[in-house]
Amino acid sequence: MDIENKLVQFIKRYMSEDPTGHDVYHSKRVAKMAKELVNSDKLTLSEEEAKILLSASYLHDVIDDKLTESKDIRLKEVEKFLVDNHVDIDAVMDIILNMSYSDNLKNKKKLSTIGQYVQDADRLDALGAIGIARAFAYGGHKGNLIYNPEINIKKDFDKETYRSQKSTSVNHFYEKLFKLKDLMNTNSGKKIAAKRTAFMEDFIAEFKEEW
Repeated sequence: MDIENKLVQFIKRYMSEDPTGHDVYHSKRVAKMAKELVNSDKLTLSEEEAKILLSASYLHDVIDDKLTESKDIRLKEVEKFLVDNHVDIDAVMDIILNMSYSDNLKNKKKLSTIGQYVQDADRLDALGAIGIARAFAYGGHKGNLIYNPEINIKKDFDKETYRSQKSTSVNHFYEKLFKLKDLMNTNSGKKIAAKRTAFMEDFIAEFKEEW
């Protein structure tokens, strides 16, 4: 079994029933997009680098503390998987522990080149039509309203405020999603982000008009 199939089987233990938009198919799309971005930018990866790219793409949400209360346990299981499959554990852990939006709110973490491609691929899946669907799925799971014009958009916040303070799914577009296109690392990622963001802006404009 190749490394990608092993990764899929591994994350199915944790993400197969996820209702928040962070399921196995999300990870598959991130891995596919990461490879497409690399190819589009004509970046040549060694076999080991390709394994790091795939591993970080598939594993990044397994240890996300907004999705699990067992982060420490999962970290150990992820580390064991990487060791058992001869993947550079330091390179992968550096990516998945530092790539999230919330961890970069106040200070932008420096990622490896591979990490930048994985981060862009993950953020691209938060944009466009799928991004819209995921935003409302996660908002509903978290107990947020779809929209309430009396709830202000959060302007300046750290990770704790971002995670704990009540918002709405529509506000989330302004608090995070519309910002992502200006945070992309790669040339190919920037182009796709611009297109997908424009689609979301049209959606929110239509939503506001109907409201």
